[in-house]
Amino acid sequence: MTASRFPAMASDFKMPLKIEPYLTRRPVVLALLFLVAVVSFLAVSALSRIFQAQQAELATRWFSRGVADLNARRFENAALEFRTALRYSRDDYSYQLNLAEALIGQGKADAAYSYLINLWDRQPENGFVNLELARVAAQKGQTDSALRYYHNAVYAVWSSDEESARRYTRLELIEYLLKINARTQAQSELIALGASLGEDAAQQVQLGDLFLRAQDYEHALAAFHLSLKSDPHNQAALAGAGLAAFKLARYPLAEKYLQEAVAADPQDAQSAAQLKSTEDVLLMDPFRRETPASQRARIVVEDFRVAGERLKSCPVPGSSAGQAGVEQNLADDWEKMKPRIAESAIRRDPDLAENAMELVFNIERQTSALCGTPSGPDQALLLIARLHAGS
Repeated sequence: MTASRFPAMASDFKMPLKIEPYLTRRPVVLALLFLVAVVSFLAVSALSRIFQAQQAELATRWFSRGVADLNARRFENAALEFRTALRYSRDDYSYQLNLAEALIGQGKADAAYSYLINLWDRQPENGFVNLELARVAAQKGQTDSALRYYHNAVYAVWSSDEESARRYTRLELIEYLLKINARTQAQSELIALGASLGEDAAQQVQLGDLFLRAQDYEHALAAFHLSLKSDPHNQAALAGAGLAAFKLARYPLAEKYLQEAVAADPQDAQSAAQLKSTEDVLLMDPFRRETPASQRARIVVEDFRVAGERLKSCPVPGSSAGQAGVEQNLADDWEKMKPRIAESAIRRDPDLAENAMELVFNIERQTSALCGTPSGPDQALLLIARLHAGS
């Protein structure tokens, strides 16, 4: 009985030896598990890349639609499409920037500002972001902020064609300054703009037109003159130069340019009217050096008559006795002098011509203040009065 137990015990004692085959297979199993993990990781990575590619494709598709609508000024549609693109690519700088532009187009300045200021924090030197912030500030009536961002944009970094971008930005700044009637600042910006331009006729005409709007007629005339050096028959430059010379009271030069402008385009009604006024000034000014002495007396007589007609046609405002008194005194002076105004008398007495024209100028100034700016010969006399003021 005892002997029968020993084999069983021996058998039990040898059982752990059966684990050896498992131990020899363990590296294989681990390798298989590692391989499965690698394959799973690669599969997940592939699926993730496919998902990301799909997201990117959807973002690009919606962004393209937004750009098309933005270019077509369909701002509401564009804003919706850019927002959809941002769902698939939340941090995309360009998507956010275009969404801000669409919001500005909708007049939603506050919503646009929240996007733009975050973009500015990320890239404060970005020219387009500064330009958009300037537009938002201008839309909200924040002049100081608008000017600061406009100036930032002028000197900022632009992704492409930096020179053109800066010129366009400065032009927009000038338009804004003219809109808020900041003419002195606009003139300074125009001078800076002119320094960056070449002799391209079209650009110089644009510059001249802006100088006219800023009432800087000297620089306007210079810009138009430079344009005409490149293109002597440019009708817009001829008309602009004529107007600038007229505003500077350089009437012989204005006549030359305006005659050429009207000859180049007979339909230019503004230049034709300006030319008529210029011709009236040159014909009715007795003090021009070019006026022959034989004609000077006749011109004085005619000017005196025109001033008398102006007195008769200018109604006396009933609300101011003082104004009525001024006009009555002028009428009395005119009537007293009238019998003496004859060509022969004026030729004999040069002082009479001076006194007659002084009265004519006073009449035109006073009636202009009472009855508004005149037209035709009376306008010419008023311009002649300003030309010889203080002389």
